[in-house]
Amino acid sequence: MHVLACDRAYLLTHPETQLTAEQYAVYDAWLTRRARHEPIQYIVGQQDFFGLKFRVTPDVLIPRPETEHLVEAALARAGRESALHIADVGTGSGAIAVALAHALPQARITALDISAAALAVAQENADSHGVSDRIRLSESDLLAADTGERFDIIVSNPPYVADHEELEAQVRDYEPASALFAGPEGLDIYRRLIPQAQVALKPGGWLLLEIGHGQRDALDRLLSGWASVSFIADLQGIPRVACAQRTD
Repeated sequence: MHVLACDRAYLLTHPETQLTAEQYAVYDAWLTRRARHEPIQYIVGQQDFFGLKFRVTPDVLIPRPETEHLVEAALARAGRESALHIADVGTGSGAIAVALAHALPQARITALDISAAALAVAQENADSHGVSDRIRLSESDLLAADTGERFDIIVSNPPYVADHEELEAQVRDYEPASALFAGPEGLDIYRRLIPQAQVALKPGGWLLLEIGHGQRDALDRLLSGWASVSFIADLQGIPRVACAQRTD
């Protein structure tokens, strides 16, 4: 499909299509890269997320279907006509920020990431979906660069893999380690972000976090003192999103 620049329907209904020599060379090179476990998304340079296509490079984590639950959790707490101010911490490719801006036409998004290279990808995705006028990109270690802003909702899919955890080769060898690993328990970023979010949220604002397998109880403890703490399971029944509301 990508070599021919066609959709699946065309591919299935035109089995007689022949590749040119140039196309075959590209296809063969891509197969070689895939045989070395390189993710298909990096090879073709894109990934679908929340019904939108996103540019991805090795500078950013590949958006995954599980993260769509985080977007859904934010939308469930946002009035579709409300002029909300939302922060996406660790935006990476900008998938969450762009999906929210696309679904909430009156919302303003501040998308933060410590990686300038990741922010360049996020800018490209914001531009391609026509929402760059409502997304402000900020190079920041979590919320450190935006101490004066106050948000209605803070969302984050932070690094949450424990340092010792074994990952598939296509993840371990290709996706950015800084977007994956977070200390011996995978909790280091949560321990820093949750107190920052308590300060940065408006009274009654929501903190929504993607979490890893087996981290529910730890997050429940870290969110002690917050209101309305709950967890949303993914399609496999695994707690995937932690939700908490700032008290005041």
